Amino acid sequence: MSQAGRREQLQANLASVRERVAAAAAAAGRDTTEVTIVAITKTRPVSDVRHLAELGIDHVGENRHQEAEPKVRQCADLALTWHFVGQLQRNKAAAVARYADVVESADRPALVTALDRGAGGAGRRIGVCVQVDLDGSGDPGTVGARGGAHPEDVVALADQVAGCDWLDLLGVMAVAPLGQDPREPFARLSDVHDQVLGRHPGATMRSAGMSGDFEAAIAAGATHIRLGSVLLGQREALK
Repeated sequence: MSQAGRREQLQANLASVRERVAAAAAAAGRDTTEVTIVAITKTRPVSDVRHLAELGIDHVGENRHQEAEPKVRQCADLALTWHFVGQLQRNKAAAVARYADVVESADRPALVTALDRGAGGAGRRIGVCVQVDLDGSGDPGTVGARGGAHPEDVVALADQVAGCDWLDLLGVMAVAPLGQDPREPFARLSDVHDQVLGRHPGATMRSAGMSGDFEAAIAAGATHIRLGSVLLGQREALK
């Protein structure tokens, strides 16, 4: 496909998504401006990022350090906010802190400490969300685990982030369990987020919802939705 054709395709996809976001927000009694689209561009070329930026997308997410780092560097001329949304190993935290503006997947104390140290070493502040485990698969050693702190541990982890020298606590993030109606898990996320807000009123970001469930997330109060295939089409598996 030509670049012009690809841009037209992305423009049509984005227009459809924006219509659906507006409808979901209206149904929930919310304003569309309360919802930020984070385009998840994993496995996609830099040209897609550039097209999306031209179309008004200014938040972009990646989930693998090996792919994210060069992509951020190649897009340094664009005014983008880069989100790291994948599970993150502690030994990669310093490297990610050098380019990510927001790390959404902080899920354990050692990782928070490593991010703070890495951000300090880079001389830049970064925003952090505490990832909440909604299905009990948060143990990084579990096959298929998506990460996340146990809901009972989230407030303490948020306290740790807020106390760091180089990290700004933005809010919470979660991934709905596969094969379930997402409304109940997102309601639980809302309860956990309310607990965090009780101690940290400024931590208003609630990142929830992906291509298959973002409308339910908006109904449950999501401020950021992470969209990949619905914007960019089905991706090829990584080799």
